[in-house]
Amino acid sequence: MAEIRTDFRSILGLDSELSRIQDVDLLLERILLEARKVVRADAGSIYVIDRGKDQQGAEKKLVIKYAQNDTSQKSLPAGRKMIYSVLSVPINEKSISGYCALTRKIINVPDMYDIPATAPYSFNSSYDQISGYRTISTLTIPLVTADSRLLGVIQVINSKDENGNVIPFSQEDEFLITHFASNATTVLQRAYATRAMILRMIKMSELRDPKETGTHVNRVAGYAVEIYERWAYHHGVSDMDREKIRDTLRVAAMLHDVGKVAISDLILKKPGRFTQDEYLIMQHHTLYGAGLFDDPQSEMDSICRDIALTHHENWDGTGYPGWIDPLTEKPIKIDAEGNVLGRAGEEIPLMGRIVALADVYDALCSKRVYKDPWPEDKVLTEIRSLTGIKFDPELVDIFFEVLPNIKQIQAMYPEAEADLT
Repeated sequence: MAEIRTDFRSILGLDSELSRIQDVDLLLERILLEARKVVRADAGSIYVIDRGKDQQGAEKKLVIKYAQNDTSQKSLPAGRKMIYSVLSVPINEKSISGYCALTRKIINVPDMYDIPATAPYSFNSSYDQISGYRTISTLTIPLVTADSRLLGVIQVINSKDENGNVIPFSQEDEFLITHFASNATTVLQRAYATRAMILRMIKMSELRDPKETGTHVNRVAGYAVEIYERWAYHHGVSDMDREKIRDTLRVAAMLHDVGKVAISDLILKKPGRFTQDEYLIMQHHTLYGAGLFDDPQSEMDSICRDIALTHHENWDGTGYPGWIDPLTEKPIKIDAEGNVLGRAGEEIPLMGRIVALADVYDALCSKRVYKDPWPEDKVLTEIRSLTGIKFDPELVDIFFEVLPNIKQIQAMYPEAEADLT
């Protein structure tokens, strides 16, 4: 029991660390990572409930949010992230994760290739055949709140001993992971409450501007985090600072267009392109959004302000609103003729430059009342053509480095389906 007590103390220390993560998606990723550490698992997945219901009103399926695999990760170049399939699993007795969600019981399988014939669930080995990875031992844990609400399922794979050999998960592992899951669920509930508050703010914008949907802002925020992470890797940012910024960025990027709540419906809901006068009015949403965070109480407020104000600035200085005070709407910098100077290059905050790229990419890929989605090859050609004009050249290069991860986020938040939050 001495080893359990040591691990138990480390789990208690994790509680406060997880509580500092504000964004649901990043918290889910971290929960999976720490769950694997607790029981020395080589791989694992975390699923959440799809809010879609069947005709009887019951939850229909689990949707994978994150998958991790140390063995697969080691084969990738430094700084690269593993790509996994975004798939759903019915909540029924056929799969282990579905059965865990259905019964809300922990399931410990010593050998996935030797499941008893009497078990209600089975193992689909085709995933192993495709990936070239052999799944042996698994431990599957439901994430259930104190009021008996199912939030999702964690499945950890292939426990390893000190020599790297795959072994079954023990009863001690079950004890540790159950306690961890209980605490993680409490933290996750708080993060969902934060996400709900943000999405309500987005909903206000959506009521005014049909383009500002929950799926759009989740995609833009997800793309922004992927771009930032790769930028941070290239610039040698410490793991601690990177984790802190990516969490703040994920939340702040969702609010990039919150200033649209102050723009007239006649403009926001116009079924076509704006006139020059309408476009000038529309540009004010950057000032209005920044004004909401004008009295920053935290780094979150400061980054929200920077993103809201500058995500339409262009690398060559031709964007908007330029050097204008968002509260007084008076120029800060003007040229010899009295015209407002645009922000250019690194005068634009990094987070604003990142969200600008993420936002344009998603807009081009999405259907609008005045256009159909662009084909992928045309979108990518357009992004390349705007290098050094609209976008930071370094960030464009990074965008293409992480494009597989960005496509994965697209699949996670499809346009036509309900938000998986």
